[in-house]
Formats: sequence, C-alpha cells, structure tokens
Amino acid sequence: MIPFLNSRMKEILKMIVEDYIQTAEPVGSRTVSKKLESSLSPATIRNIMSDLEDLGFLYQPHPSAGRVPTEKGLRYYIDHLLDIHELSEEERERIRSNYLHYQLEGKELFREACRILSSSSHYLAVVWAPRMGMLILQHIEFVKLKRHLILAILISSTGLVQNRIIEMEEDFSQSELDHLSDYLNTLLTGLTLYEVRERLLEQMRIEKHTYDRLMEQAIKLGERALASFDETDVFIEGRTNILQQPDFGNVSVMRDLFRAFEEKATMVKLLDKCLSPQGVQISIGSESQIQEMEVCSLVTSTYGCKGRIWGALGVIGPRRMNYSKIIPLVDYSAKLLSQILESYYY
Repeated sequence: MIPFLNSRMKEILKMIVEDYIQTAEPVGSRTVSKKLESSLSPATIRNIMSDLEDLGFLYQPHPSAGRVPTEKGLRYYIDHLLDIHELSEEERERIRSNYLHYQLEGKELFREACRILSSSSHYLAVVWAPRMGMLILQHIEFVKLKRHLILAILISSTGLVQNRIIEMEEDFSQSELDHLSDYLNTLLTGLTLYEVRERLLEQMRIEKHTYDRLMEQAIKLGERALASFDETDVFIEGRTNILQQPDFGNVSVMRDLFRAFEEKATMVKLLDKCLSPQGVQISIGSESQIQEMEVCSLVTSTYGCKGRIWGALGVIGPRRMNYSKIIPLVDYSAKLLSQILESYYY
C-alpha cells in the first residue's frame, strides 16, 4: 500500500530527489529552504524530512548529514512526481542521423544501436539482439563438411546468420543436401524459427506414412538444425561512463558489477524481465533481482517488427540517474530501431 503524502511532502521529496540527482550529495534542510517557493520555516521542513524518513522515502547516511532518497523514495518519485522532458526535434534528428549514416545489417545494426545509446545517454547502454527463434527465416542451406557432419546455415530476414554443425547418422552427398535445402526453403520460408520448428513437427505427424525418403530426411535434418534457439547476443557499450560516476567509487563493487555484465546468463535473465510487458520499464537497485546491480538503475524498452517483440535495449546507470532525460531517450531509441527494422527488411 502506498503511503499518503500531502502536497508539502511531495514537493519536498521531489526537490530532494532532483537535487540529489544533480549533486550526488545528501540534501539538507537549508538547501530545501532556499529552493522552496513556499514560506515554510526551517523547523517545519526538518519535520517533514523526518516524516519522509519514517515512511522509508529518505535516509540519513550519518547524523550530521542531509537526506538521500531510498529506492522506495525514488520509485515514488518516478511513479508520481517525475516530469518527463521529451526529446527536442534537434535531439531526435541527431540520433536518427547516426543510424542512417550507415546502411547496417545483422549484428552490426544492434551493435551500432548500443553505441549510439551510450553516446546519447552518457551512461552504460545495453542492447539485446533478437533471439534467433523470434526471427523470420529467409533461407536455410546445408553444406557437407565431412562424412556424417553437416554445416547448417540459417539466414533471417534481418540479415542475422546462425551457423550450426550437426551430425547425422546417414551420409549425404552435397547434391542431396541441396535438394533438402530447396524442399525446406519452400516449406518454411517466411516463418519465425519457432514457427519453423512447430511446422516441422506438424509435417512429421501429417506425413508419417506417406512422405518419401528425401522428405523424411529433410524434416529430420531441419529439426536437428532448429533444436534450440533461445540464445541471444548482448551488446554493451560505455563502461567508462560508469567509472566516471561518483556513485561507483568502490572498486570491489565495480568489479562485481562488471563481472555481472560479462556473464551472459545474468544479462539474459535481465532480458527475460524486460520482455514481459511491452514498452519502457524502470528497475531501481534491488528491483532488478540481481545482487551485483543493486547499486544501479536500469531503464529499458522493447523493440520489434510487424507486431512482434524481438528484443530490448536500455541504459544502466546510478540509481540517481537523470530519469526525466533517460526515459524518453530509451523510448525513442527503441521506437526508432523498430522503424529501421521495418523499413530495412520488409
């Protein structure tokens, strides 16, 4: 249940959070008094700050210091008090021009999206490329490597390429593999790889007693090539931006944080959280449910194509990041990436 805050409490909480975002320093009653337009006495301000502390919105690092917003205080600020500053047309055009300067395809598009987001936010940016299973198959090809060993090449409509080496009991000639590729391309092109897998299983059931040897081997080969597509590429840019923040002065904390960034399982766990609802999401500190990232906040948004969510991108920074700037930046970046995917590949 959200505690009730009167207008004075909201005004003072908002002022403390925004001052802390700018300075990274605890905020005292004198600072609040100078900035308040209302004529509250210093004693009244101190009492209100004390009430906000009792409610869990603020804390005092030590007795002689001012107050710092807690995760709860930041969450209330974001949900109820934050003024979003929409990007200007000039800012939008600058970001657009960075994308359109190169005709990027495949992984390079997502790598460049990450670089642009890091440069625009001055924080650390992360882009989760689409899981292959979510992409639409454009072409599948099989290449004989040696006896019983085949290279499966899967190309999506976005230009992403996935190579897999598979082992088959039967030894195929390259001519036979070409026929298998042609059959599967006719059957499966235009489906997502998840849908491809379902179609193959369906074909195996439907044609169990009727398909010839070539069709049987094509379906078996295709099913083996599409066994699992839950992997995703994660691009991260701007680690030095994090190091420049005064919030990250503790070397051991930073070491643990960077280690978390390097662990793909951790980043995929974050992705799964980001993909649940569509649109912008904000995780403050422990809300990410990843211990090493409790010193950070994460602002993410999903992107996609043709009504499908393909992945997510976001900004990682200190809990006192400039949310009024970062939220619209992440939102616009995700929408722009979606538009580029639509125009490039369809």
